[in-house]
Amino acid sequence: MNGNKKLLYIASSFGHLASFHQPYTEWLAQQGYEVHAAAGGEQRALRGVSRYIPVPFEKSMFSPRNFAAVLQLRSLLRRENYAMISLHTSLAAFFARLAVQLLPKRQRPVVMNTAHGYLFDDSTPFLKRTLLLGAERMTAPVTDWLLTMNRQDEQIARRYRLGRHIVPTPGMGIALTRFSPPSPEEKRALRRAMELPENALVLIYAAEFSGRKNQKMLISAMPELPNAVLLLPGRGALLDDCRTLAQQKGVADRVRFPGFTSNIEQYYRAADLCVSSSRSEGLPFNVMEAMACGLPAVLSDVKGHEDLVRSGENGLLFPYDDQNAFIRAVKQAAEPVLQAQMSAAAVQTAVPYGIDAVFPTLTAIYSQAIPNQPKEVSE
Repeated sequence: MNGNKKLLYIASSFGHLASFHQPYTEWLAQQGYEVHAAAGGEQRALRGVSRYIPVPFEKSMFSPRNFAAVLQLRSLLRRENYAMISLHTSLAAFFARLAVQLLPKRQRPVVMNTAHGYLFDDSTPFLKRTLLLGAERMTAPVTDWLLTMNRQDEQIARRYRLGRHIVPTPGMGIALTRFSPPSPEEKRALRRAMELPENALVLIYAAEFSGRKNQKMLISAMPELPNAVLLLPGRGALLDDCRTLAQQKGVADRVRFPGFTSNIEQYYRAADLCVSSSRSEGLPFNVMEAMACGLPAVLSDVKGHEDLVRSGENGLLFPYDDQNAFIRAVKQAAEPVLQAQMSAAAVQTAVPYGIDAVFPTLTAIYSQAIPNQPKEVSE
């Protein structure tokens, strides 16, 4: 590998890169690196990126298009001779590392894989866990740097030696200047503008509609929370199913589907509690952003969530998919004195995850990982 100044970001979608990584692609460009991006989905403009490479990633691991993507990436890596590739999202990271394994050792770039949340843990069904963990173990030999975002993922990575350098990180950083608590007047004005009942308990869960995110459990709980309104911003494969379920449960007037929103902070500021029913997370941006806006978090007790919530202090945890426990937790969190105490604590919880705190940590890791000169490779 030569000591050039060319870097490649790879993710399943350009949307992911646009949402989480632009401060870093821009910084790398400012340091004199030529930054390319390879991803699927609709192309998005990315600060600092000079070249965009469409890659036909599919969500199904065994799709032939993913193996075509491996060959495309192998050809790209051989031709461009990148100093380092930065990998994001589990599926894209797996197939990109397969492409690296197909290269001669002397042609391999430094590989940095950011684990945004392994899709398995000790509670995952055996076959699924074996498949997903097996994919990580198969590609571990070419994973030079592995960045984790929660304690359980770090423990998994170290137990199975899934990377040469395993580094825990505080996520990618959230914009605390954008996500901040509203004044009482601002909150009332937002609720009027959104036509939210003045005395309603407003819950919010901003996430892709999928089986893992499990919005159906929240909707099914709404008949037992008659004073609550549930905001579900986002889009995804199960959106229409969730709309239908809200009608079947008789709560369509109290479950709202704003779709994709570019002003999600306004919805957080109008809400009272952040909720999540997810099966697993990395270090969820939606929760950190909501907490920064002063929302106590009522979350399923799974990895990623347990790194953010100290139950009873800044929110409450409930057993995954336990609808009755969720209902009890919401009612408890809505008690005015406790809600006020947890709101203040939630704001403070978000501070270490702000971009100003996280950015120096991650850029220091990049500076350490990117090779400044050719490295000797033993065949």
